[in-house]
Amino acid sequence: MTTPRPETLAKLTPVLTKRWLSPDAWQIGTYEQLDGYAALRKALKAHPDDLIQLIKDSGLRGRGGAGFPTGLKWGFIPQGDGKPHYLVVNADEGEPGTCKDLPLMTHDPHALVEGVIIASYAIRASRAYIYIRGEAVHAARRLRNAVQEAYDKGYLGRNILRSGYDLELVVHSGAGAYICGEETALLDSLEGFRGQPRLRPPFPATHGLYASPTVVNNVGTIASVPPIVLGGADWWKSMGTEKSSGPMIYSLSGRIVNPGQYECSMGVTLRELLELAGGMQPGHNLRFWTPGGSSTPLLAAEHLDVPLDFEGVAAAGSILGTTATQIFSDQDCPVYATYRWLEFYHHESCGKCTPCREGNYWMVRVYRRILSGQGTHEDLDTLLDTCDNILGRSFCGLGDGATSSVTSSLKYFKQDYLDYIEGRTVPKLSDKQLVGAH
Repeated sequence: MTTPRPETLAKLTPVLTKRWLSPDAWQIGTYEQLDGYAALRKALKAHPDDLIQLIKDSGLRGRGGAGFPTGLKWGFIPQGDGKPHYLVVNADEGEPGTCKDLPLMTHDPHALVEGVIIASYAIRASRAYIYIRGEAVHAARRLRNAVQEAYDKGYLGRNILRSGYDLELVVHSGAGAYICGEETALLDSLEGFRGQPRLRPPFPATHGLYASPTVVNNVGTIASVPPIVLGGADWWKSMGTEKSSGPMIYSLSGRIVNPGQYECSMGVTLRELLELAGGMQPGHNLRFWTPGGSSTPLLAAEHLDVPLDFEGVAAAGSILGTTATQIFSDQDCPVYATYRWLEFYHHESCGKCTPCREGNYWMVRVYRRILSGQGTHEDLDTLLDTCDNILGRSFCGLGDGATSSVTSSLKYFKQDYLDYIEGRTVPKLSDKQLVGAH
């Protein structure tokens, strides 16, 4: 196990995670003792437009994967249109390896609740929803308890803190479909329909929930709002990089000594994160990793010093995504890892569009052939051709994301595929598992 250097430890910037280890951090009494709801009191004295400008000035970008500027998204909401406005929080965290929103809601649910109230006030919404993944039972209980505590204290409901502002907040548990992490599929599910993505335009900013102006933001994005209101835009920008401001929660898992969540200034490198996490497990050497979850292209050991911000990861050929940093060693197989991810995407495809529905189905079968030792060289061309017909041609990002590990693993680890095809690697799958792959 390595001991982090002082300059590496300085990369740790606990903002969203600062209360996680406090006793009973999920209770409103503890939260109030640690700056809780102070930002709300400050925000309610400001004009909503000034709050939107503050978020724009801070450079806060969405923490759900796409990295879209949050203040800009809030500013898209038309004002004076006579329609109800809605804030919807996407808490449907379901991508393999992603684990930053669930611990936040479990350990510090009031941070999200306070952020919801401030954001709703800024966009003039009188009703807000938190859409949480159905399997996240413990986090949902903590969240519902926090919402009730906020109602009891007058932070929610009518005439919040005697400001004249009213807000109702509903915590809604989904049915556990990964596709509902896509914002328009989430809105359909929230309305009681089957969770499938909508055609855009029109966009949620004008035609969202119940065909009304809606802002959809990730948990981490909304929970970042109270610290920005309290600390100011310049303080927030003092962390991170010029175009990727603030801290980010990096979820480290895999072949490392201390898996977990590490909140660091954006721009930290994997080398530094590994140092913070105690290094690779004994006997393991880094071989490949995901910077932002299984839907982002793989990176290799040569990318240890890539800055983990939106621009740095993009320049390396991948996507920062949900900062789900999965670490694999020289004892792991990139072909088998890609196959397991593809099984997930095949299972979770909503089936609305042909490229994703059919493409993932057939790619899973091609991988089963290769991993059972019955693959051919033509299978590699088939995989790339299938990816080409899925990428950019699917109804939403699920199809695009499913191709990421396929194309990137073939780019960096084509020899591993050839070793299965040409008989140098012992097959990982049996003939029984191969049934239906032809």
